[in-house]
Amino acid sequence: MMTRFTAQLTAQLDRLGHHSVRPGRRERPPTLVAVAHGSRDPEALRTVNALLDRVRALRPWLPVRLGHIELNRPLLTDTLAALRGEVVLVPLLLSRGHHIKRDIPDAVAAAPHLTARTAAPLGPDPLLAEALHARLTEADRRAQADRGAQAGHQAAGAGRRVAAPHRTDGVVLAAAGSRDPDAAVDTARTAALLSARLGGVPVLPGYASGSGPTVPEAVRALAARGHHRIAVASYFTAPGRFAAQCASAAPGLAGAPLGAHPAVARLVVRRYEQALASASLSHPAATVGV
Repeated sequence: MMTRFTAQLTAQLDRLGHHSVRPGRRERPPTLVAVAHGSRDPEALRTVNALLDRVRALRPWLPVRLGHIELNRPLLTDTLAALRGEVVLVPLLLSRGHHIKRDIPDAVAAAPHLTARTAAPLGPDPLLAEALHARLTEADRRAQADRGAQAGHQAAGAGRRVAAPHRTDGVVLAAAGSRDPDAAVDTARTAALLSARLGGVPVLPGYASGSGPTVPEAVRALAARGHHRIAVASYFTAPGRFAAQCASAAPGLAGAPLGAHPAVARLVVRRYEQALASASLSHPAATVGV
């Protein structure tokens, strides 16, 4: 019941938001500046650009720009330096932490020529649980197809049955990790949302860095509770070293990163519109958490 209510509310908010910042003939909306972390993995930049293409498809009239905290160009500081007027920074980050609390505000402070506001990070949010569920489902379908093909070769001419579909009874939510306790709180909330989305399957956070259990430790914790068909949900916006490291620790299924899933694009737009709705853009370098 709660999951259905959340889905209905999400759809209603999206329909309302579709008209909330559409400009008139002479009005230009504030630029959406998507803030990505950056990665040495070339697939990360391609994935982020694909996500922003989806955002542009949802709001064709909205100017959208990209800035990275590190490792990739354009850097956030360069993107902000080139802009004028009003901007809304939307972090493509999944929890609170150093980047949200220090790096992004520092970049905004270095751009006093802008009237700026910063939206909340993407997580936690039911839309992320929707995308995580979809990535696990995709991984399950691929695994079933692979098993079916393998069993078909083995059973050719023998009349054997193909193996039954995989049924996950525990999930590790693999996240980057942070020393900031707020980040752990946010990740735990996403784990709870994903558990509800999976019908009550237990979901434990596991981290690639920072404090808290690692992904292998979270897998062992679930196994100790009697869960043996354990999947890993990749709680990363895009591919990269940490995502690959966590996927390699999966004892079974490993979902792909969130990437350009349509639910993530909708969430980017929602964070932008929530930031605009929270207050008027009246002060330079304003920051807001939604």
